[in-house]
Amino acid sequence: MSPQAQPTAKSPEPSQAPPQPPGGPLDRYFRISERGSTPTREIRGGVATFFTMAYILVLNPIILASAVDMHGTHLGSAQLVTATALTAGLTTLLMGVVGNVPIGLAAGLGVNTIVALQLAPRMTWPDAMGMVVLAGFAIMLLVATGLRERVMSAVPLGLRKAIAIGIGLFIALVGLVDSGFVTRVPDAAHTTVPLQLSVGGHLHGWPVLVFILGLLLTLVLLVRKVPGAILISIVVMTCLAVVIDQAFTVPASAWGLTVPVWPGNPVAAPDFGLVGQVSLFGGFHHVGLLTGVLFVFTVLMSCFFDAMGTILGVADEAHLLDANGDLPGMNRVLMVDGIATAVGGATSSSANTCFVESTAGVGEGARTGLASIVTGALFLGALFLTPLATMVPAQAATPALVTVGFLILANSVREIDWSDYTIAVPAFLTMVMMPFTYSITNGLGTGFVTFCVLRVAVGRARTVPIAMYAVAAVFAFYYLMPALGLI
Repeated sequence: MSPQAQPTAKSPEPSQAPPQPPGGPLDRYFRISERGSTPTREIRGGVATFFTMAYILVLNPIILASAVDMHGTHLGSAQLVTATALTAGLTTLLMGVVGNVPIGLAAGLGVNTIVALQLAPRMTWPDAMGMVVLAGFAIMLLVATGLRERVMSAVPLGLRKAIAIGIGLFIALVGLVDSGFVTRVPDAAHTTVPLQLSVGGHLHGWPVLVFILGLLLTLVLLVRKVPGAILISIVVMTCLAVVIDQAFTVPASAWGLTVPVWPGNPVAAPDFGLVGQVSLFGGFHHVGLLTGVLFVFTVLMSCFFDAMGTILGVADEAHLLDANGDLPGMNRVLMVDGIATAVGGATSSSANTCFVESTAGVGEGARTGLASIVTGALFLGALFLTPLATMVPAQAATPALVTVGFLILANSVREIDWSDYTIAVPAFLTMVMMPFTYSITNGLGTGFVTFCVLRVAVGRARTVPIAMYAVAAVFAFYYLMPALGLI
C-alpha cells in the first residue's frame, strides 16, 4: 500500500472498529467484541485457514511415507493421514481454547523432512518420533521457566516487523510455487536462473489459469471490500477447477498433489494404527548420547524459531500486539506450541507447529481463538471426510497466500527504522533469507547474528539484550554443526 491515503486491501478491519459491549459467555470468553470481531467473521476465518492448511493432509503423509527407517520400514499412508488430521485438529482446538488466538497448527514441513531424512534412517520410526516428543518436552520446559518468552521479548521491534514481512514474502513464494505459476528450472546446474515462470518461462496449462483467475478474483473482491473475499475465491475456483478437469481431461500431474475430482465416496474410516507408536529413548541406543542430543536439538531449533516467527507474524497481522510489540498471553500460546510438538511425535505425524497459513483466516477477519476452534473441528471432521477435504487443488487455495503476503508487507514495512543500519540491514536479511532459502529459521538466524555483530561493531554492544547474544550464539553453533562434523 502506497503512502497516499488508499483503502486497505483486505476484508473489513475488525481491529479498527470500536469495541462493542460484550455479549454472551462465548463472546466474553473469546473476547470477540473486545477485539472488534464477530462470530461470523471468526467462523469464516476458521474455515479459510482450514482450506489453506488442508494440503498438509496430503503432503505430510507423502513426505513421511516416502522414507524408510533403519530396517527399511515404511509408514502407511492411510495411517499417516489419520495421524495428521487428528493431531492438527486436537492441537488447533487447544490453541483456540487456551491461547485464544486465530492460529492453526499442523505437522511442520521443515520438521517432517528432518524426521524422515535425518532421524529415521539412523533408527526405527518409534525412536525417531521419540526424539520429537523429547524436543516438545524441552520446549515446554523453556516456556515454563519463562526463558522462551524472554528470548522473544528481547527481539527488537524492527526485527519483529522484519520477521512478519519475511513470512509474508515466504508464504507468497510458497503460493506461487505450489500453484505452478513459478517453477524450478529443470537443469539449474547449467543456468544462473534457478526459477522460471510456469513451464519453460511461459504460462502453460489449465491449472495455472485457475490460479491466475483465483488471484485476480481475490484481489478484486478485496479491493471492493467484499466480506469473505478469500473464502469466496477458494470455493469458486475449486468449482471451476472441477469443471475444467472434467471438460478438458487435464493430466493429474498438472494439478500437483490434489486433483479437483468429486470423490465417489467422500467418507473414509480413520486408521489410528500409528497413534502411540513411540519410543522415547530408543534412538540414543542406536546413535549414541551426543548424536541423539544433537538430533533433539535440531528438531527443537526448527520448531522453536519457526513458531516464534509465525506467532509474531500472525499476531501482528491480526493487530493483537500491544504498544511494545508483545502479544498478551504469549506464554499460553508458546506452551500450546510446545505441547503440539510432543503430541505430533506421540501420534507419529511429526512435530506440529503454528502455520503461517493462519494469516488467510486473519485476512477474513479472524481475531480470536474461536476461529481456531472452527479450524480444529474441520480437521477432526477430515478424519472421516478426507477425500472431500482434500479435493481443493493448490491452484484454488494458493491465491490466498499470495494476497495475504502482500497485506503483511504493506502493514509492516513502514514501521522499520531504515535510517539505523544496525536494524535495517538485519531486517533486510531476515526478510529476504526466508523466501530465498525457503526457511523461516534461516531468516531468523541470519537476522539475529547480523544484528549482534553490527551493534558490537559500532560500539553499541550494551544495547543488545543478553538473550539476543545467547540466541545468536546458538544459531551460529547450529550453522556450524555440519562443518564440525556433529551432524
